[in-house]
Amino acid sequence: MKEITVSTYLITCTPAHGHVVPLLGVARHLLSSGHDVLFMTSARYAERIAEAGATFIPLPDEADVDLDDANAAFPERVGLTGPAALRFDVSNLFVRPGAAQLAAVRHVLSSVRVEAIITEPLFVGVALLQRLPRAQRPPIVALGIFPLGVKSRDVAPFGLGVTPLAGPLGRLRNAVLTHVAEKMIFGSVQREADEMSRREVGRPLGEFILAWSGDADAVVQFTVPGFEYPRRDLPDSVRFVGPLPASSAQAALPDWWQELADAPFVVHVTQGTIANTDFEQLVLPSIAALAASDALVVVSTGGRPRDSLPAQLPANVRVAEYLPYDELLPAVDVMVTNGGYGGVQQALGAGVPLVVAGQTEDKVEVSARVGWSGAGINLKTNRPSPAQVASAVQRVISDGSYRDRARALAAEIAQAPGLAGLDAVLAGFDRAAAETGRR
Repeated sequence: MKEITVSTYLITCTPAHGHVVPLLGVARHLLSSGHDVLFMTSARYAERIAEAGATFIPLPDEADVDLDDANAAFPERVGLTGPAALRFDVSNLFVRPGAAQLAAVRHVLSSVRVEAIITEPLFVGVALLQRLPRAQRPPIVALGIFPLGVKSRDVAPFGLGVTPLAGPLGRLRNAVLTHVAEKMIFGSVQREADEMSRREVGRPLGEFILAWSGDADAVVQFTVPGFEYPRRDLPDSVRFVGPLPASSAQAALPDWWQELADAPFVVHVTQGTIANTDFEQLVLPSIAALAASDALVVVSTGGRPRDSLPAQLPANVRVAEYLPYDELLPAVDVMVTNGGYGGVQQALGAGVPLVVAGQTEDKVEVSARVGWSGAGINLKTNRPSPAQVASAVQRVISDGSYRDRARALAAEIAQAPGLAGLDAVLAGFDRAAAETGRR
């Protein structure tokens, strides 16, 4: 019988719903394999972590920033736009909690043997830890739960939503944009991060704060190469494993569910589970755009109550707070979304072409990749008009190239290892540790 190696892993996560949920999926997978999992994040998620079976480790108060309601935590953030908003968020939401995050991680490492630290790239405390020599820390695995931010001469800096441009002109453009981003837009934030790193670990952070994961011992990216910009200088540490599994049904299906099978075509509309406080951004324009069509329009409110939408909706609209993507997406012809990374990956895994309208946070990068990949249309706005949505949906339905490209990506995803790819990365570290021990 094959011997099963049980390891202890520390998962670290900034306190944001969109980060915690995918990492909880990773935790459940590791637990199902018999491993021990410690999960460090905000106390707001303690109950969910305990329900998953992991050991909850609270962030210290000074690092427990409510990223799901950042305006309440930082009233001075309200009204900021453009570079000022970007600098404020990176500095206050991610960099400044880094020292307290690092202290909490070090406290765990002082009392528990951890085979690896598994993190998402905005947990700056682990970015600081990785500056130490490998002999002084466990291996660090960065999880790609949003588009790959690893620096390259072949791509523009992360966060601009700029697609690749081939040849010397493209590389020159990328170099100029990288200089502007690192030295001008984020120059003060980078200096702040470098100084904090010197205080905490005795050396500067070195890499650009939004690209540090390229220095991690491994990057496990939850997509396939066909959805990511090609980089000739991509580190060997990057592994593309395909999307995290789609959610399974945890509640009763809505009473209209059987209508999916008889609809001429189905359009799914969603603003995700976080950026869904204002349905005027995308959901309501999409409902208006498709009201006179033959489509069955299936809307998910992402957990918001049904009365968040108008009481009277067009006859072809069906609404639910949550929908099981593993059952829904095979019936969907087009997905209209604000560009959440996980939802987009799951749609592509089902071969569903997309219309995307998201220009904030990482959504600007997701939307750019949808358009670049040919699997959908990037509307390049947070607030499309009904006419824009209607035109884009019609194009995706009538032009088979979008569906063909989405199905090609689905075939690529079907060949990806999924979470078994993460297992392989972790097993490699375990073998290396065992070999070091024998020596």
